[in-house]
Amino acid sequence: MDIYFSPELSKEDAQVLNIVDRDEKAVGYLAYIIDEKKVYVYGQLENEGVYEDFKDLVKPYLKGLQKIKEGAEVYSYLSVGGKKVELEDEKE
Repeated sequence: MDIYFSPELSKEDAQVLNIVDRDEKAVGYLAYIIDEKKVYVYGQLENEGVYEDFKDLVKPYLKGLQKIKEGAEVYSYLSVGGKKVELEDEKE
């Protein structure tokens, strides 16, 4: 299943993105909030069948968020079908 970001809310220090399928049906969300030296990212998808697609969609997005606030730590919790998404960068 192909999934895409669809902006729902965008502010200077926060953003909420719906994650939609090719029929534009919402299947999850991704949100971030920027604090002084921290970026908090939360995301959830309902369908376990898109675990790898979600990882592929989110990894470059998280790298881009690190560039928004230089030196900021990025804290994230992402899940698909109730299972935590493990990104390789977190294991290192």
